[in-house]
Amino acid sequence: MKIKFIGTGSGKTSLQRFHSSFIILSESFNLLVDAGDGISKALLKSNISFDQIDGILFSHLHPDHYSGFAGLIVQMKLINRKKALRVFVHEKLSSVVKDFLYTSYLFSEKMDFEIKYEEFTHGEKKQVCEEINFLSRQNSHLGQYVKYDIDKKLNFICSCFLFGLKNRNIFYSGDIGSAKDLYLFEDQEIQTIICETTHLELPELYESLNKLKPDEIYLTHLDDDSESQIEEWKNSISEQIRNKFIVASDELTVPI
Repeated sequence: MKIKFIGTGSGKTSLQRFHSSFIILSESFNLLVDAGDGISKALLKSNISFDQIDGILFSHLHPDHYSGFAGLIVQMKLINRKKALRVFVHEKLSSVVKDFLYTSYLFSEKMDFEIKYEEFTHGEKKQVCEEINFLSRQNSHLGQYVKYDIDKKLNFICSCFLFGLKNRNIFYSGDIGSAKDLYLFEDQEIQTIICETTHLELPELYESLNKLKPDEIYLTHLDDDSESQIEEWKNSISEQIRNKFIVASDELTVPI
């Protein structure tokens, strides 16, 4: 069982990194987490075939986490995929995701494979397969946009996840609104953190390490100039702590 980073970039398009996404690879199920712009090419670059993906989980619907979904479905159709695809989406976003495919002219009647939508709710554990489960909780990332939804059309769902993989809990921040969101699962034991770096300060991450006490923190959602800044910061802290912070790169594979 392993995690492979498909993309580690921020919302700003880069020639160095694809937008943030990773895949959990297990013997019985392969779960892709987020599918933003360029995901199809990113998967090819990582030597992950479109037919390998058994399910997709969305954290939220910002384009760098979601807009590649329709294009990925097209690629699955073009390779004559037959097996069903499970799509895990929060219950309040399910209709939006379905409409995205419909308005992209991707009709179920023209598919040779079934898309099974499996809704989840915050605070309720979802069993994906024997080896993988996840728990989701709402974070504050999209709260700043509520005032702009004058017509009250939108649901501002944005999830952090706690993945249960074998005997290991992995916290994935997704995109967050503040450092407070790092503690949404402080009532759980966490061995590994996969954390974005765009919307918080590095000292806030250092503090979370002291409080949550994970074995390691993988840093993702990086701008092109982030890596040098992070390395400079890491050199300012003790070697013992420094080694717990790992700057993720596209195609990095982590055994579980």
